Amino acid sequence: MAGGAILGAILGSFIAALVARWPRGESVAKGRSHCDSCGKPLAARDLVPLLSFPLNRGRCRYCGAKIGAFHWVSEILGALIGGVSLYACPSEIGLAGVAFGWMLLALALLDMRHFWLPDRIVLPLILMGLACSFLAGPPSPLESALGAAAGYLGLQSIRISYRLLRGREGLGGGDPKLFAAIGAWLGGLVLPFVLLAASVLGIVAAITLRMAGKPLRRDSELAFGAMLAAVAWPLWLALPAIYAALAR
Repeated sequence: MAGGAILGAILGSFIAALVARWPRGESVAKGRSHCDSCGKPLAARDLVPLLSFPLNRGRCRYCGAKIGAFHWVSEILGALIGGVSLYACPSEIGLAGVAFGWMLLALALLDMRHFWLPDRIVLPLILMGLACSFLAGPPSPLESALGAAAGYLGLQSIRISYRLLRGREGLGGGDPKLFAAIGAWLGGLVLPFVLLAASVLGIVAAITLRMAGKPLRRDSELAFGAMLAAVAWPLWLALPAIYAALAR
């Protein structure tokens, strides 16, 4: 569990850099990390936000610009996913769940910050879900394949129907693909629970934004893909219990 949490914190830092750089066309693997305000390359002690953020009181130690909580939140979530997944399933299934959670974390953050669910993450996530269904435990390969198909076709049909009825997009093109990936990992039987939980989370997010004084209109954008990703990993943890309950 501790090893998963430590590795998760490291991956969380990488995911934060990925989310910050990739949409700008910058390489994640090349070039040193730098302050977004002054451009100063960061030293090794600045690259662990969980440590550098409190030590520097949330500011760049070179220019004093305020640093958002985004980086250390990503590290905490990455550590949580790594630790909890391996604690709940200390086997190859747990390793699969770690990969599932970290990829969902990257997609959720990309969607929240940029309204973007890139195929280069979503499509491999679908294939990984189909492949991992051959491991022990639910879903079976057939349930995984049906879940992927139902996830994509179900959300895509909602997307097309909304566009025809309202004359504008209500869902992004990446949302049905992400729902397909979640269906591949969880199986079609669990998809209604995912959709319900994500919808409730979206309502809570909208109410929170409204209470914070941010205006919401009919055409206001909410990162629904991030909501789907946020509820999918906890449901993966509960998957054996869910299937056992559904079988009764």
